[in-house]
Amino acid sequence: MQYIITCPEHIDTSIMLPASKSISNRALIIQALTRGGMMPENLSDCDDTEVIICGLSHQSNVIDIKAAGTAMRFMTAYLSVTDGEYTITGTERMKHRPIGILVDALRYLGADIEYVGEEGYPPLHIRGKQLDGGTLEIPGNVSSQYISALLMIAPVLTKGLELRLTGNIISRPYIDLTLHLMHEFGVSAEWSDFDTISVSPQVYQQHTYFIESDWSAASYWYEILALKDDQTSKVVLQGLKDGSRQGDSSVRYIFSLLGVKTSFNKDDVHRLSEAILTRHSRMLNRMEYDFTNQPDLAQPLIAVCAILGIPFHFTGLGSLKIKETDRMDAMKREMEKLGYLLHEDNGTILSWDGERCEPMSQPIIDTYEDHRMAMSFAPLAIKLGEIHINNPEVVSKSYPHYWNDLRKAGFHIEQVD
Repeated sequence: MQYIITCPEHIDTSIMLPASKSISNRALIIQALTRGGMMPENLSDCDDTEVIICGLSHQSNVIDIKAAGTAMRFMTAYLSVTDGEYTITGTERMKHRPIGILVDALRYLGADIEYVGEEGYPPLHIRGKQLDGGTLEIPGNVSSQYISALLMIAPVLTKGLELRLTGNIISRPYIDLTLHLMHEFGVSAEWSDFDTISVSPQVYQQHTYFIESDWSAASYWYEILALKDDQTSKVVLQGLKDGSRQGDSSVRYIFSLLGVKTSFNKDDVHRLSEAILTRHSRMLNRMEYDFTNQPDLAQPLIAVCAILGIPFHFTGLGSLKIKETDRMDAMKREMEKLGYLLHEDNGTILSWDGERCEPMSQPIIDTYEDHRMAMSFAPLAIKLGEIHINNPEVVSKSYPHYWNDLRKAGFHIEQVD
């Protein structure tokens, strides 16, 4: 399937964003560890969250998490401390996404985990049981989801967990988000040193918990406004919190450099606030940014800067190579189709110095089974006139109603089978 997307002249719309995938997934695991059976409210309806809900239901001892990397990591830790025998698997791409660091850490804490196929990769066979816990060291520059997975099970370990992160610690906001969620459910988990988190044996307290909207989903609407020359365009994004613990809430500050202003209204009746996005003048001639703490914001920024003719030097992108696809390589390939030559350095840096090439006469953007590729490229129709995107259904992973929201905003989307 392919979509052909064209944009409206003017945008003035109000969008109900999906609930935060990051918070939904953490809240589900923590609520499950209370063993109380209560579900968080306003859960995300994305694929990642759906497969966790399905996995937690224990309807089968074979759990297929499909393409959801977060679910693979969080569920592996959860199943390790949950009585029973399980096999956890996923898509062909998932079977090539490394999980050895997490498995080694869990085994060190006493987990019984075996590789079904290739060493270091899913599928896994897990025999869940009570784990001892203790002191553990892992690299701080691995996916923060490994660290969050270990932290969430820490209170139920016999000895708790003292987790020391060695080297450079990346994605710290995601770690802090996990600690915040643990606090929300009655557990004390603290940075006891600049590189060490200590969690004593404790009991999670179940209670009702309402999930806020997803700041990473907001990034595509920021991209849309940054691309619009119409200074009167406006987007209202419902459910976003000012002062959110989500690391991707920094999108509001990054895009302020690209001419998008954010203000907030609070709806006390429905416990929701809303972010109001408007245009103001853009003064930026070049952008440099370290995405170590917000890797999911990189793709829309890469796309928008090049299209606006703003040279960039983006660092801290190492984790993009182990996402749904190698996102650095995918961005280079697809931007080249549009006439932009990006340069990768050291597997962690992507830059554009203004270098152009001949664009394809009718480029078709491939999405590589990656939801963020589809959502980052769709707004470029504003500058290109139209854009063709293959396999647009991939957005279901994090933002299932993305295309309907674009239609609501006035975009025209034609389906080509």
